[in-house]
Amino acid sequence: MTEAIPALRVEDLHKSFVKGGRTLDVLHGADLVVGAGERIAIMGQSGSGKSTFLHLVGTLDRPTSGRIWIGPHEISTRSAQELDALRNRHIGFVFQFHHLLSDQDALRNVMIPALIGGVPTKDAEAEATALLERVGLGARLKHRPGELSGGEQQRVALARALVRDPGLLLADEPTGNLDPTTANDVFDLLLELNEALGATLVVVTHSQPLAARFPRCVELVDGRFEERMS
Repeated sequence: MTEAIPALRVEDLHKSFVKGGRTLDVLHGADLVVGAGERIAIMGQSGSGKSTFLHLVGTLDRPTSGRIWIGPHEISTRSAQELDALRNRHIGFVFQFHHLLSDQDALRNVMIPALIGGVPTKDAEAEATALLERVGLGARLKHRPGELSGGEQQRVALARALVRDPGLLLADEPTGNLDPTTANDVFDLLLELNEALGATLVVVTHSQPLAARFPRCVELVDGRFEERMS
C-alpha cells in the first residue's frame, strides 16, 4: 500500500534575518512532518521562531535554505505567482489580529479569498453565508468589523480562512488577543470546525491548557523542533 503524502513536510529549514549589521539565526535545521488531517500545536519561548515558521510554511516568506512541501507541492522554488495561487487554494490562515478589511462587511470579508480564486460571486456569497452562519454570525452578515466584538471579528476571520476549504489550516495565537472566556469559545469553534471539515491544523500557542487539547505538541528550541510528551 502506498504511504499517504503528509500534509506538511519540512526538511533542514533555516531562516536568518540581518538587523543592525548582525545576522540573527531564528531557524537552523528544523525538520517536521505533519500527517494529513493531523492536529498539532507548536510552542516555544517568545522569539523562538514560531511565527516565522508559520509564515514560511504559509508561503508568506521564503526560507534562507531548506525545503518545504505542502501536500505534494514542493514550494521552495516556486514563483511568487505560483505561491499566491497555491496559498489561495490550499492554505487557510487565522492570525492573532484578524486583519479584516474595515470598509467591508463580514460577508464580503469572507468572500474575498474565494473571489480572488475565481469562484463566481453567487457561489462565493453562498459559501461565505453558510460559514458565517456556522460560526454563529448569520445575523451579522452586513456588519463591518468596527461594529463587531473582538470575538465576533475572530469568528469572521475563521470563516474567511475556511472559505476555500483548505487542506492546511494555520493559526498563529488565534485567541491571544481575546479575553479568557471568549478565547475558549473561539478555540472550541476552531477545533469543532476543523474536525468537521478535516483540514490539517497547525496552531502556534503560548497557552499550555490549549496545547494540552492537541494529540501532538512540538516545541521550538534553539531553532529546531522537539516533540513534547503529552
